[in-house]
Amino acid sequence: MDQPELQSTQPGAPERVAHIKSHMHQIARRQWWLWSTAILVTLLLTVGIASFAFPGLLEQTKDAYALNLNLALRGLVGLVLIFNVYTIYQQLQIHRIQMDLSKQVETLGRVEERTEEVYKLAVLDSLTGLYNRRSGELRLGEEIARSQRHARPLTVLLLDINALKAVNDTLGHPAGDEVIKQFAERLQKAIRGSDVAVRLGGDEFMVVLPECKPDEVHLVLGRLTGKKIEFDDHSIDLRFAAGWTDYIPGESVETLLKRADAALYVNKRAGKQNFEANARVT
Repeated sequence: MDQPELQSTQPGAPERVAHIKSHMHQIARRQWWLWSTAILVTLLLTVGIASFAFPGLLEQTKDAYALNLNLALRGLVGLVLIFNVYTIYQQLQIHRIQMDLSKQVETLGRVEERTEEVYKLAVLDSLTGLYNRRSGELRLGEEIARSQRHARPLTVLLLDINALKAVNDTLGHPAGDEVIKQFAERLQKAIRGSDVAVRLGGDEFMVVLPECKPDEVHLVLGRLTGKKIEFDDHSIDLRFAAGWTDYIPGESVETLLKRADAALYVNKRAGKQNFEANARVT
């Protein structure tokens, strides 16, 4: 089945945020190690230089060369100390920036999660996870445009679960919801990856079948026929009606769905599930 974008193979928003944060922590650890090593080296250098200069300072040598050397050593020690202070200051600034960036990444992650939730509510059917009616009709419009552009066949299949009201009346609405959910799951498994499954509402479903051969519709229906659904201690026969039609170049989404619905009505009126040729309206 052609899944919505949020079900693609690319990592989701939480995974991307976690990946970024992991890299940030690695950078922070490396920076601390680098600067700690630099500070240690400079401190050792300072101690070494001071050890050479200290005896001369104690002797109060009057020699001009020794005096200049002492002044140079003092200046070097001062520069090293200033460098260490500057290094620590910069490291603190980098750490502050990283903390701010971490907070921004967390905020971004929450925003993307909420965007994904809104997307699901707007595009997907909450019970089955299939496309809802509005998004399904938009996808059908896209497939119609593609069919016209490339002169390729397109078939629309409508399905209607039989006796769902009787299931709700006898076993309750949770049983009816389970019938709908399991039917949707089996429908997804029965179609190709390029096909689009839609829950129109209630017990009605639509499947958009690009480049579908006539016998392929029967293959889909054959994978759904004769199934049972187990709910508590009850076994429910999964029965449904189906009707399908081929797209005629130039017609609208509404016209195509109307003809497919007429095909479904023919099958429901006949009261059979053998899906003979009269279930297709051309």
